[in-house]
Amino acid sequence: MQTMPIKVSVENAVQAKGEIERLEAQGYPREHIHIFAHSENRAGNINKALDTKDVGMKEQDLMGSMMNLFTERGEVLRNKMEATGLTTDEAEAAERDLDRGKLVIVAHNKM
Repeated sequence: MQTMPIKVSVENAVQAKGEIERLEAQGYPREHIHIFAHSENRAGNINKALDTKDVGMKEQDLMGSMMNLFTERGEVLRNKMEATGLTTDEAEAAERDLDRGKLVIVAHNKM
């Protein structure tokens, strides 16, 4: 069953951990919870520490993934967030949160 994605902005990894636990309790499987940060290193480190996943081929098609190799970070992030089901406006708003140093958590495909 497809549901609308949930987007939450937090200040740090401690808050992200709490939100992930809350989302799991609501029925979102961990493999459908993604953490975004403007810095690739920060996003990778937090995803690894909290056992969440980057948006990949499962959510994006091959062409979208290939295009991300040649685009700037902000556009890559918007593309990935849209691949999880956020609208263009929602992804742009989330990117503004990222610009302010926040983390953005997106959960989709509630079970």
